[in-house]
Amino acid sequence: MNALAAAPVLNAPTGFDAARYRRDFPILRQRVNGKPLAYLDNAATAQKPVAVIEALDRYYRDCNANIHRGAHRLSERATAAYESAREKIRRYLNADSVAEIIFTRGATEGINLVAQTWGRRNLKRGDEIVISEMEHHSNIVPWQMLREETGATLKVIPINDAGEIVMEEYERLLKGRVRLVAVAHISNALGTVNPIRAMIEKAQAVGALTLIDGAQSMPHTRVDMRALGCDFFVFSGHKMFAPTGIGVLYGRQALLEAMPPYQGGGDMIKMVSFKKTLYNNPPYKFEAGTPNIAGAIGLGAAVDYLEQMDFDALAAYERELLDYAAAAASQVPGLRLIGAARDKAGVLSFVLQGAHAHDVGTVLDSEGVAIRAGHHCAMPVMERFKVAATGRASFAFYNTRAEVDALIAGIEKAKRIFHC
Repeated sequence: MNALAAAPVLNAPTGFDAARYRRDFPILRQRVNGKPLAYLDNAATAQKPVAVIEALDRYYRDCNANIHRGAHRLSERATAAYESAREKIRRYLNADSVAEIIFTRGATEGINLVAQTWGRRNLKRGDEIVISEMEHHSNIVPWQMLREETGATLKVIPINDAGEIVMEEYERLLKGRVRLVAVAHISNALGTVNPIRAMIEKAQAVGALTLIDGAQSMPHTRVDMRALGCDFFVFSGHKMFAPTGIGVLYGRQALLEAMPPYQGGGDMIKMVSFKKTLYNNPPYKFEAGTPNIAGAIGLGAAVDYLEQMDFDALAAYERELLDYAAAAASQVPGLRLIGAARDKAGVLSFVLQGAHAHDVGTVLDSEGVAIRAGHHCAMPVMERFKVAATGRASFAFYNTRAEVDALIAGIEKAKRIFHC
């Protein structure tokens, strides 16, 4: 039986015009294995609009040069474009100052930077760091490394069967010597949207700092640093339609000023002698060496692109697409959905009884449908739900119901092939 035929009738789509935005993404026009590409791997990396591609092209064609101290026109242009991108991001995040916007290689490097600078200087034996059971490895391993070095304790907030943080347990964990709470805004493996503002307020009430992993939230919503009130916030450009190898660490300026540098080299100094080095002010104190200039400019272009969008309409459209996919998937015999949080972003994780997720992914690829299959750098989540791996379809505003139909048809094909 066709799963879609049995799916419940859903509300009509919003007025959001996905077709209009699809035209901005040339890669979506290609065919894979003779089938129209249905790109449903956005939680891993999102596609790039023409505006971002052209921004990279202009930089390399017109002003490719190193930034800051160059005494020539190309360097001046590159510096202006790079620092303009920083200001765009400051404005987009509603941060107080460009000094709070540090360019990194991505969310992973941002977390490691905080762990190795703030953490090494401020944590000691018996201090506690709180994370959640749904974290990406990049928000687990740096704290484990720091635990081994400092003697601090790592405590884990459990999640329930729906994939939601158990808030009563979170409050219980805050009764110790908690110095830092580091949690994801949105789970990459489950799509759960955490009650992040409430979690920040509870951490602040016991004097703990907060670090929020916004890698999965930035493509789907506007995040306001002043309203959120966190101390650190990290994200990766490539998940929000910008190039790979670029990201941002936001940190409150007073904290950044008190933190030691992460790496040594050019641009992070004011003066160097063999007796002493004077470090630069934030953000430059944390940007040693030649940065990803083109990536920062591309991230600025992605911010320009996103600023034109109605995020309320975008969120409603993505939610309807997720509901449509979940309703269709629930009609497939033998298919189990992993993660049923009441507040979810566009992630559909599933296991098909009798078939490994990698095999299902291969069948879907033969139909032109791109998903992720594996543990999604979230092995504790897999352990929590007693699965080795899941298939994960993840949506962006340029995806369509027709692509969801292709996903479900591909899963049905996998069922026939593997006799599930």
